[in-house]
Amino acid sequence: MSLHHDALTHLSAWSAYDDAQEALRARFVEHLERRPDGTQRGCFPDHLTAGVLVLDDSLGHVLLNLHGKAKRWFHFGGHCEDDDPTLAGVALREGLEESGLPGLRLDAEPAQLDAHTVAFCDPRGTVHHLDVRYVALAPVDGAHATSEESLDVRWWPLDALPELEPAMHELIAIARRRFG
Repeated sequence: MSLHHDALTHLSAWSAYDDAQEALRARFVEHLERRPDGTQRGCFPDHLTAGVLVLDDSLGHVLLNLHGKAKRWFHFGGHCEDDDPTLAGVALREGLEESGLPGLRLDAEPAQLDAHTVAFCDPRGTVHHLDVRYVALAPVDGAHATSEESLDVRWWPLDALPELEPAMHELIAIARRRFG
């Protein structure tokens, strides 16, 4: 099974939790139906990406990275690669690469969809990342690292988070419900 087929199959079957998520799900599915290259970074101006939000197993801390280009705190994530077999696999690979934490326990069901523009992704112009987000657990005492793509990686207590976009707060709440 190809990554494109996996993405189309899973997103077609995914049950969105509200109307906004359903609209994004329909947009992502339509994109994949139109574009056989829809999971590839070279698909312009839209392409799928995947990421993972990592909570510690106490559900009291979230591991975030200070993105090197955006200079904001986010979950881990990025582009699909040719040898990625599944979207969940993309999210897990990105989480491992960007956090340095081995043994992430990924929930293989998408948790949230997000579409956002990125000006620095492609020399042809602004692109739209159609981001499929997953959630995972890791021990809080696990040794994490900062990748070349990040300025910093750190555990944040949920009652003292840095400034985050509203969708990140929603994703944290989803993760806590899923693992709680």
